[in-house]
Amino acid sequence: MKVVILMEDTCKVPGCEYEHGLSVYIETAKHKVLMDTGASEKTLENAKKLGIDLYKVDAVIVSHGHSDHSGGILAFSQINKAATVYMQREALGDYYHGERYIGVDKRIGQLAGLRLLDGDHQIDEELSVFTGIRGRRFWPQSNLVLSMLKEGQRVQDEFAHEQCLVVRGEKELLISGCAHNGILNILDRYKEKYGRCPDVVVSGFHMMKKTDYTQEEKETICRTAQELKEMDTLFYTGHCTGQKAIDLMGPIMGEKMVQIHCGMEVQIG
Repeated sequence: MKVVILMEDTCKVPGCEYEHGLSVYIETAKHKVLMDTGASEKTLENAKKLGIDLYKVDAVIVSHGHSDHSGGILAFSQINKAATVYMQREALGDYYHGERYIGVDKRIGQLAGLRLLDGDHQIDEELSVFTGIRGRRFWPQSNLVLSMLKEGQRVQDEFAHEQCLVVRGEKELLISGCAHNGILNILDRYKEKYGRCPDVVVSGFHMMKKTDYTQEEKETICRTAQELKEMDTLFYTGHCTGQKAIDLMGPIMGEKMVQIHCGMEVQIG
């Protein structure tokens, strides 16, 4: 299995573009997959620089209905019209950060290759997605500024549109774009479905905050890190986790956590 970070908020590979967004390329025995497409066509530029042929991608998974994860899809669709795009139906809704609209471009809903899902879906023996994450322990407080339009009213987004990708090979890989539902709740749902922890997780933890953390928030981040450390899983994180949270979690998790950057290849096994 080959896994490359095509887009992320930081970069250590000369020549790669970077911006607030996420895109992960996964190559398995049967598939070439994009998990999210970043915020723009810069993701495609990075793929070209890294020698990844997006024309050969057969599946695109959209983790949730935010533009920093779906902004490259329309540009991708101009070079690859054969790939199937898997997205939860609710991801086409209207989503906001404060007063700013952050939902997907509505033109994505007209793509010929789009497959709208209503919950869990098994693509084949290698790929599946799951939703139904109802736990709320250590739910990211940064979600509180995120809302959705429901029956003409703005209400708190509960992230029913979020889906996670499971890739099965010699090792089991779990990818969640932002873990808006909380990384521990996502892992609880994974264990409920599969009876064990994944070998590797690639995910933002949505702990980013422009202002300082409260003492309670610091304690929550550290308690999350302690629980993750005790799992037999290697975590790759970045994007919406935020550098301040990574700095808090790093000393606790040690080698169990690796910070991702644009152009980085994730080690599986």
